[in-house]
Amino acid sequence: MTSTSVDAEWQPSELELSRRVLRRRATTRSVLIALVSSIVLVTVLLLVVVNTPGWAVVSQTFFDPQVALESIGPIFQGLLVNLLVLAIAVVCVAIFGTLLATMRSLRGPVFFPLRALAAAYTDFFRGIPLLIVLYLVGFGIPALMIFPRMPAMFWGTIALVLTYSAYVAEVLRAGMEAVHPSQRIAARSLGLTHGQTLRIVVIPQGVRKVVPALMNDFVSMQKDVGLISVLGAVDAVRAAQLLVAETYNFTPYLVAGLMFIVLSWPMIRLTDVVTARMNKREQAGGVV
Repeated sequence: MTSTSVDAEWQPSELELSRRVLRRRATTRSVLIALVSSIVLVTVLLLVVVNTPGWAVVSQTFFDPQVALESIGPIFQGLLVNLLVLAIAVVCVAIFGTLLATMRSLRGPVFFPLRALAAAYTDFFRGIPLLIVLYLVGFGIPALMIFPRMPAMFWGTIALVLTYSAYVAEVLRAGMEAVHPSQRIAARSLGLTHGQTLRIVVIPQGVRKVVPALMNDFVSMQKDVGLISVLGAVDAVRAAQLLVAETYNFTPYLVAGLMFIVLSWPMIRLTDVVTARMNKREQAGGVV
């Protein structure tokens, strides 16, 4: 009898079928309980907020439907500026962060100046707030009058790259150091140079280990890209500020916040899925 015929004749036992039924019932019950509890919690919160003394004023100031509809267009145009800055910054951060991580992983005393320089850079930009970096880069560098006049979004992109390259470099370095030393030894025994070992063996394995952390940094960058408004760039946040100044209503801020949430939400959910999948893969075959 062939294996195909055996597979075709196999049927689950009565015990297995009963277990499946119990699991489906337990899952359905859990979903219903979670749904009901969520509805109750949201209802209670809404009732508490709506019955506060200042709700009438807050609803007119932050939840005006007419102002929200009129502000969607200008704020979306500003969001396109944020998306452009984000796209450029992501590419530059990936390149510069990898370079910094590689510099910190160089072996031998001859590379000590490069390691020290990379360590000082990451320590400095991980310690200083992004807002201060924006001010220093956006107002300090143009004051030197070395470069031609550049738009505010250019300097905002530079500040983002300088700051987030330090974070990404440390994440990448942690992933590279997590690669077992035997991988380096095996690569060198095969005749690969140190550079080839990093490029072919260490960096790919290191990146795979820190994918969730890198994706979290990307989510943070999606939010922080709105800070370029402090330099005068007319992005989503700045557009909302201008609309608030015109209407004396804070609803545009809410619209801008919702747009950033919509922008970040897919990556947040993707990060959770990737993290869960990697944890499941690492625990496969293990005993709990």
